[in-house]
Amino acid sequence: MTEETNKNGPDAAAHEAHATEAAEQQAAGADEGATEAQLDPVEALQAENADLRDRFLRLAAEMDNLRRRTDREIKDAKSYAVTSFARDMLSVSDNLRRAIETLPEEARAAADATLTALIEGVEMTERGMLATLERHGVRKIDAEGQKFDPNFHQAMFEVPNPNVPNNTVVQVVQAGYAIGERVLRPAMVGVAKGGPKADAVAEDAAKA
Repeated sequence: MTEETNKNGPDAAAHEAHATEAAEQQAAGADEGATEAQLDPVEALQAENADLRDRFLRLAAEMDNLRRRTDREIKDAKSYAVTSFARDMLSVSDNLRRAIETLPEEARAAADATLTALIEGVEMTERGMLATLERHGVRKIDAEGQKFDPNFHQAMFEVPNPNVPNNTVVQVVQAGYAIGERVLRPAMVGVAKGGPKADAVAEDAAKA
């Protein structure tokens, strides 16, 4: 045997070692396969049940998110469906207000019954229009006396006034309106300039 091995040389020895390793790996694979085949059927069912439960929970979460998103979209559609119409109606309301304001108080005091009835009719029309818009979610933005907020106000000019905090809305040129959580039209305002900062005023009030 030694002579045969010597005759074949190192290549024959390496080949024999490789064949032995391959046989051992094959045997190990066969043992593993036999072990898997012998798994407890109860454990297999439990694993399958856990996988199905995990899939069901993910699907239920996705369906819940879809339901919430759909409900929110439906609510938004109902709330903002009249946005364009409401914005156009505000222009009509503005014209009614301008028509009322063109008459000075002296002229209104001296007006005859016919003109007085006309003025009252225009005012009633304006109030009715604004009340209708309010029923559909359109509300007037309360601006005067508030701190200037670029999300709701549009500054048209500054008013020197050291008696109120800086950036306080002191005059409303055109009323602003919002629908739901959205601004339908920002209020056009004049803001105070030269007064103390609002933070300093708040601190002084807190100390008092």
